[in-house]
Amino acid sequence: MLDIQIFRENPGSIRADFSKRGIDDDPIDEVIRLDEGWRQIRYEVDQLRKEKNSAARGIASAKKSGDEDEFKRIMDEVSNLGEMIESLESDARKMIEERDDIRMRIPNILHPDVPVGKDDQKNVEISRHGPERVFSFNPKTHNEIIEENGWVDLARGAKVAGSRQYFLIGDLARLEMALQHYASDFLIDRAYTLVQPPLMMNRTAYEGVTDLSDFETVMYGIEPDGYHLIATSEHPLTAMRMDEIIEPSELPIRMVGTSPCFRREVGAHGLSDRGIWRVHQFTKVEQIVICRPEDSWAMHEELLSNAKDLWDSLGLHYRVVDICTGDMGTVASRKYDLEAWLPGAGAFKEVVSCSNCTDYQANRLRMRYRTSKGNEAVHTLNSTAVATSRALVAIMEQYQTEDGGVAIPAVLQPLMSSRTHLERI
Repeated sequence: MLDIQIFRENPGSIRADFSKRGIDDDPIDEVIRLDEGWRQIRYEVDQLRKEKNSAARGIASAKKSGDEDEFKRIMDEVSNLGEMIESLESDARKMIEERDDIRMRIPNILHPDVPVGKDDQKNVEISRHGPERVFSFNPKTHNEIIEENGWVDLARGAKVAGSRQYFLIGDLARLEMALQHYASDFLIDRAYTLVQPPLMMNRTAYEGVTDLSDFETVMYGIEPDGYHLIATSEHPLTAMRMDEIIEPSELPIRMVGTSPCFRREVGAHGLSDRGIWRVHQFTKVEQIVICRPEDSWAMHEELLSNAKDLWDSLGLHYRVVDICTGDMGTVASRKYDLEAWLPGAGAFKEVVSCSNCTDYQANRLRMRYRTSKGNEAVHTLNSTAVATSRALVAIMEQYQTEDGGVAIPAVLQPLMSSRTHLERI
């Protein structure tokens, strides 16, 4: 959520961002109108309180003098002023609730270097990394590979839990666990603290970290308790310090979270509707940073570097993409994606998202740090390390062999009994 002072002092910066995003700026005008109305009411309430206090000072003298008419007049005046104040304060509460509800839906201010574009077709490729494998055979899709090797049971997953659910079996299940351990240890070795979060959040905390439309399209709600299953460990780890004033000596806070993730994926269709690319439940290892505002862009590059180094170590071919204005979403100020090459599908597909959310989440979460000038909002950042189901897809397609098998990346072999290839079921 944007600081209200931006609407008061520099609304033009928000309008410029709306123009870059190609969206209508009426909500900005509505926030300004409601804020001005709220401030006017607060002024009127302050004036009425002064009148009430002034009138109340006459109660004792009127009572002492025995002037019952004057006493009654003053009491009626004080009562009427109190009712007027109560009514105006009720109006003010409604106005500020409406104002802040709109503010919650207004996206973050974009970094000036974010490329301008309508949709993901205008995302800008920055670089390519890792070996680009050349096959002497026609590479298969991951769905063909898992069907031939028996590593995933989609049919029984659907029977038990519905579409986009699956059983992960045998060596592919072991490889998934190896990825979790390897990615977690990789970041622990870089001074990130491992944290396993709760797998559900209350709505108040969740509203602090995500686009509100996600409640309809992404999250699973748990009724009647009002909790939601987490879509990523980023959310509870970012909200972990909500309503707190953090000591500057604690910053930056670096965390690595590992957890199952649950997503409804309403309206998500396209590549790999079959297989395990887009599913309702998967495991993810996530990087989280909470830091001072002046450090956040350097931390953004650190998160990106960590992700690149991790994927380089897996020996996978991928590219880094700078996400454009039309594909940015609500919360991030700037975002990089890593897209892995899927030779069977013949396409690059997103495997990592690396975002600097600046003070947007912190303002919602009332998460600040102590400074000599008062308490200021921290900045929050997040980046995927590995979403294991997508990393498995990239490994299967890039490490596939002519006989239909899959080689194991060298760094994962010690976690797979030193074997070099996955065993068929």
